[in-house]
Amino acid sequence: MTRAIVIGAAAASFAAAGIAIFAGGIPWPKPAGYVMSHAAAADGSIPADTTPNRKIKYYRNPMGLPETSPTPKKDSMGMDYIPVYEGEETDDGSIRLSPGRIQRTGVKSEPVMLHIVSTLVRAPGTIQLDERRVSVIAMRAESYVQKVANVTTGSRVAKGQPLMEIYSPAVSSAAAEYLATITSKTTATIETYGRGSRQRLMNLDVPESAIATLERTRTVPIVIQWSAPRDGIVLERNAIEGMRAQPGDVLFRVADTSLVWAVVEVAERDIGSVTVGQPVTVRARSFPGRTFAGKVSVIYPQVNRETRTVRLRIELDNADLALLPDMYLDAEIEVGSQEPVLAVPDSSVLDTGNRQTVIIDKGGGRFEPREVKVGHRGGGYVEITEGVSEDDIVVTSANFLIDAESNLKAALKGFSEGGSAQDTSPTSGMGGHP
Repeated sequence: MTRAIVIGAAAASFAAAGIAIFAGGIPWPKPAGYVMSHAAAADGSIPADTTPNRKIKYYRNPMGLPETSPTPKKDSMGMDYIPVYEGEETDDGSIRLSPGRIQRTGVKSEPVMLHIVSTLVRAPGTIQLDERRVSVIAMRAESYVQKVANVTTGSRVAKGQPLMEIYSPAVSSAAAEYLATITSKTTATIETYGRGSRQRLMNLDVPESAIATLERTRTVPIVIQWSAPRDGIVLERNAIEGMRAQPGDVLFRVADTSLVWAVVEVAERDIGSVTVGQPVTVRARSFPGRTFAGKVSVIYPQVNRETRTVRLRIELDNADLALLPDMYLDAEIEVGSQEPVLAVPDSSVLDTGNRQTVIIDKGGGRFEPREVKVGHRGGGYVEITEGVSEDDIVVTSANFLIDAESNLKAALKGFSEGGSAQDTSPTSGMGGHP
């Protein structure tokens, strides 16, 4: 045992037991159960121990050092060695504290109970468009824009609302062919001919409403009216009256914002607690006090290297169109147990990093350290998955002192078993004098 460990053990013994020391000749109060040596009692200055029918096994160093003696003695500071009686140290790892020591150290206990242990995972994010609700109007053949409706970027449009009028030689040729097919006495009754000509118009992305008008009027229009493919907002308008549009040129982009995505960044340490389908509460920074409800729909399979976060996608109903793309938001995801589980207060768990321990109050001043396995944390409680039951009572206050006392007694017991019958004290003590 190194000198640092010896000093640490002595400090723990001071804290747990309140060992009496002398400062300026004035004695400090001694802990409960402190027994003076028979040598000190013999001179009449200190009364001898009056505990009946208890056999002393050995005497231990009052400073918490791993030094024992078979006979009463004093250490280098003049303090009496403390007697250890038979029965005080048990083989089950438990320790016994006197009622006075329990009261002075402020030991408090609480039964293990069922609690709902949950916590909130908070994550920032932004509003994004639902990729499935975005439509693009682009020409599939060389065309000319004859007229554009009075809609601009940001305008709300309804499905079927006219957006522009297009003249296209390819569309006009296909329309004339279809009209000839359905009006000819030879081919009008042959369904396959009409179906093939109509399919050519559909391949050129001619709106269904324009094809229906052609079938009703039996005339080939000079221009074709293009309409909005869905309800939504005009995100992009590139159409200009008189312009020439090449195949693939995007003239309008319309998005339906009645359902939007909230894309949030969750810390890597919390992603294991989040599952698809969990309810989420979203608060937009633009609307203080208002909440939006959604569910986790996708957990992106990638971790951001720089921020060590994982993206989540949350679908939000946006019936009143209050949520706008790129708007900042804060999401709260409740994780943990939805049903009551065995839990203890946070303060009762001693965590060393590689193992967790609680102190079991066995009654009558006896305490037993017990290793446990923990689960979720939240609300001031820790879920215990293994190690305790509902019948157990755990220490919630001063458990560090009890743990230090337990470690000290375990160390002393190990030394005493190796040679308790011999005086293991060095020739000089902490003070440097015999």
